[in-house]
Amino acid sequence: MDIAFLECRDGMARRRLLWQLAEMTVSVNITPNLSPRPKTTGPLVTALLYDGLCTFEFGIVAEVFGLDRPEMGPGWYRFASSAIEPGPLRAHGGFTLTPDRGPDLLDEADIIVVPGWKGAEVDVPEALSDRLRAAHARGARLVSICSGAFVLAATGLLDGAVAATHWRYADVLRARFPMIEVDAASLYRCHGQVFTSAGSAAGIDLLIEIVKQDFGAEAANSVARRLVVPAHRTGGQAQFLERPVPLHKGGQIAPLLDRMRKMLDQDWRIDRMAAECGMSPRTFLRRFRDATGMTPADWLTAERVEAAKALLCGGRLGVGAVAEAVGFGSAHTLRHHFRTRAGLPPAAYRRHFLSTEKVPLV
Repeated sequence: MDIAFLECRDGMARRRLLWQLAEMTVSVNITPNLSPRPKTTGPLVTALLYDGLCTFEFGIVAEVFGLDRPEMGPGWYRFASSAIEPGPLRAHGGFTLTPDRGPDLLDEADIIVVPGWKGAEVDVPEALSDRLRAAHARGARLVSICSGAFVLAATGLLDGAVAATHWRYADVLRARFPMIEVDAASLYRCHGQVFTSAGSAAGIDLLIEIVKQDFGAEAANSVARRLVVPAHRTGGQAQFLERPVPLHKGGQIAPLLDRMRKMLDQDWRIDRMAAECGMSPRTFLRRFRDATGMTPADWLTAERVEAAKALLCGGRLGVGAVAEAVGFGSAHTLRHHFRTRAGLPPAAYRRHFLSTEKVPLV
């Protein structure tokens, strides 16, 4: 076509040729150049696939355990999906699923993850329960996310244990499986080799905790940073129910919040905050609550505690220095607010992240 264009010296003919080129349908191959995943030798993780799969919950399992992480070395997890029933299998959102393996993979896996189940009243196939019990007997870990707890409950392996699930399903789980003590407050619970978690996003907390147990705090923090989530969230499910998302944008409040986060060690009185927003103290207090759902004092305390967590995990500053850096002024004040909001003292929080040495990933 280029030669024809160059040889076309007549102006009209050249315009006709350009028009033909413009009308041509162009197909561009934008498929990425995918390289095979590096071979790893670590624990084999599988997540169940079934018709009506909860897409998000399967996705976070694949993200944590199935994503390429060459920085972790060859000892990192291996991951494959396992269909527990014949296809076609569809997931929420209209996806059709192609599994890596069938239910036989459950006989080999070191960690088996059950995403949210089809429904609280949907029976669990006995063949699946048998395979899960057999996996547990040979030492595999069983993990559930959200309503996946119903699947693990059906195996009987949670009888006499404390199990977590989404707060919406807690009463149904208690009624169907009275031998289980249902915890509707915690983000996740552990009973030996069996792990249960609350609503969908709480599965991320549990999976990162499993990474920490297997490979140490450094690896868990690395995974959390890549996911852009905290490596450890304190509190339980209730913290996500008490305050709705604010209906109003921060407006003039938002820039102030950014400044306060950068200068937590300063003295932030109501009159100073109001003046920086160009408001009267009364108007400021009303706008602040509209924007954040909190009083300025509560918001500032919460931000100081979060900043203290980061400094404590750094491991370089003493508790008194951390207290000064985030604006609490004294170690006593920091301990008081930290225990109230995080549920444990600063020193215990630091030990939680720094006591577990990194396991070599080889």
